[in-house]
Amino acid sequence: MKEFLEKWNIKIKNPKIYETALSHSSFVNEHKLKQDYERLEFLGDAVLELVVSDYLYKNYNFKEGKMTKIRASYVCENALYQYMKDLNLIKYIKVGHGETNEGDVKKTIVADTFEAIMAAIYLEEGFLKVKKVILDIIVPYIENPKKVFFSDYKSTLQEALQTDKRSFYYETIDEQGPSHDKKFTVVVKIDNVIYGKGIASSKKEASQEAAREALTKLASLKDEK
Repeated sequence: MKEFLEKWNIKIKNPKIYETALSHSSFVNEHKLKQDYERLEFLGDAVLELVVSDYLYKNYNFKEGKMTKIRASYVCENALYQYMKDLNLIKYIKVGHGETNEGDVKKTIVADTFEAIMAAIYLEEGFLKVKKVILDIIVPYIENPKKVFFSDYKSTLQEALQTDKRSFYYETIDEQGPSHDKKFTVVVKIDNVIYGKGIASSKKEASQEAAREALTKLASLKDEK
């Protein structure tokens, strides 16, 4: 972690904030510590979206819908996981027992940690510094068309249904598990009929999975006609 911070000339003034950014709630609970990364993750999510939105607005003459799709591709769970992997930061994440998949830290936790780290940099060094860090990491991926991580299924579904002027909405129908390991079930209803269902550790990802399933079903129904 120290090497990562030194790369951007970030001086560690408050080591505790970076320790917190790397600590999942399961680790905090097991070791009876005071704070996990969740508050930092909340802030980091907003900082990340602002920086990427600002970059797209100032550097591309795309319409809102396209900018939304591009942003979603590079701030989604898969993308944030890849950044952490390429930066060799996953090894620093602290999790409790049961929060790994065959020894690997769960993708959702890795993605959340990236947001928490960005929030820590923002709080310690200010907006201009965290903006530089985020853009240095993400812009090379944006400029490489082969590095698209994710299709924004929700936007794609919305566009498809707007064409036919059909109504739709998302609904969270189930929420299970402890606070550090939630599972959300979200369905998408089109004309009050369930077309897709998604289960994930965040409502955002569950909604995307529901939209993906709905698009598959719509395509299947179209082929049958």
